[in-house]
Amino acid sequence: MSLRVIGAGLGRTGTHSLKLALERLFGAPCYHMLEVLQQPAHIAIWQNAAAGETPRWREVFTRYRATVDWPAAAFWKELSDEYPDALVLLSVREVDDWWASADRTIFAVSRREPPRDPVFSAQREMATTILNERFTHGWSDERIAKQAYLRHNDEVRRKIARDRLLEWQPGDGWEPICARLGLAVPSEAFPHVNTTEEFRAMAGLGRSR
Repeated sequence: MSLRVIGAGLGRTGTHSLKLALERLFGAPCYHMLEVLQQPAHIAIWQNAAAGETPRWREVFTRYRATVDWPAAAFWKELSDEYPDALVLLSVREVDDWWASADRTIFAVSRREPPRDPVFSAQREMATTILNERFTHGWSDERIAKQAYLRHNDEVRRKIARDRLLEWQPGDGWEPICARLGLAVPSEAFPHVNTTEEFRAMAGLGRSR
């Protein structure tokens, strides 16, 4: 099995919804940060990748047809080289909306005290390392994080050929993805999951203000 879609969009750009949508289209798993929590052995792979050790990508993704979200999105350049026939899917949202969501969810998890659960604690450490080494050390600062977000998206647009790149926003739904992949549009509604409040409840962060 080979990857057909490489998600270059950062977390909180509809990546969980995309995971479910791509799994529906391909009938095969889509790699997402949730997969890392379910496969603790992968935590060290990504921790080492952030330190500069190149994983055996085809072993990591042997069961998968697509990737979205961190940590894989932080390695979109390497993955686009490894899988030259894959579509690069850049999920985006307006920068202020992205910051408001990221700051209350994934960044809030990285700021708080390490959880007692050893697997979740190790995953949190890995995710924080990915943020520092592959996004920006200033991820907790609104101005710096927004600049890094915009810079990331612009770099993907510059480096990936237009005929290989699909830029997608959460409201776009099935149609642009299916058109680029040559697949029929499903009859059911596009999934919309993992709102800020749902994420905070799952992560034990409480209600946001």
